Amino acid sequence: MIDSRTAPYAALVLRVALGVFFLAHSSLKLFVFTPAGTAKFFGSLGLPGELAYLIIAVEVLSGIALILGVWTRYAALAGIPILLGAIFTVHGAAGFFFTNPKGGWEFPAFWALALLTQALLGDGAYALRPSRSADALGGQLSGAALR
Repeated sequence: MIDSRTAPYAALVLRVALGVFFLAHSSLKLFVFTPAGTAKFFGSLGLPGELAYLIIAVEVLSGIALILGVWTRYAALAGIPILLGAIFTVHGAAGFFFTNPKGGWEFPAFWALALLTQALLGDGAYALRPSRSADALGGQLSGAALR
């Protein structure tokens, strides 16, 4: 049974943590590796270098949106392909555990599942601009059950 008194605060904690993770991850690309360095790394993986700039933008915008609670469901869903891409292009070959050399896919997979959980939960408490309900997104669950 879900405790309806505390569930909105649990969604808030998850939402803010995920947003902070995205801002931290994009800050690494912006200030440590630099956008040009990140683009070069993407190129070394056989990906278009320009994709790095899109990834950085999505990470920054999703991070801010999650922290503020602005269209939380969409912001969470936008981050999932980034993490799946990281698994399939970088971390997958390193094995499961993130402590493996070159980092395994454990953390990106957990992060992607947490984003999916956030998208299913909804905004939580103190959202500035609530997302549309699951019914409006085409879901089969009651929108009231996800608020």
